[in-house]
Amino acid sequence: MSDERDYHPSGRFGGDMDRNEVEMDLNKFMAMIEEIGSLKDKIRTLEDVSNNNPYQKVIFVAQAIDSWRIFPRIFVIVYIYLMYESVIWFMALPEPNLEQSALVSVVVGAMGVVFGVYSGKTGQSKAFKGEKK
Repeated sequence: MSDERDYHPSGRFGGDMDRNEVEMDLNKFMAMIEEIGSLKDKIRTLEDVSNNNPYQKVIFVAQAIDSWRIFPRIFVIVYIYLMYESVIWFMALPEPNLEQSALVSVVVGAMGVVFGVYSGKTGQSKAFKGEKK
């Protein structure tokens, strides 16, 4: 026994790794068993149904809003309506001038950008969706 302590003076693990054997101090082993037991107790308390978070419903609503992308969809729908109304207004003009045609051109062109950001794969669209780049 004394030659084993001389072989591992720092208290590190030792043993025959080919046979899946490990030599360890009994006190360290018992400390590890107690630590594992306390961690299992913490996991049980976290998974316990009786520990209800009073804000859990609010968290579920926030997750639903994030996962369903409610606000980006509302933004795109409102922009589609704005584009539709501006195009109908422009087509109803008897003699449109350069400024009016530029306004409608910008609104319609920006719709492509809005849709690209909403549905695209770029870093900007991922940030818009709340994903990691």
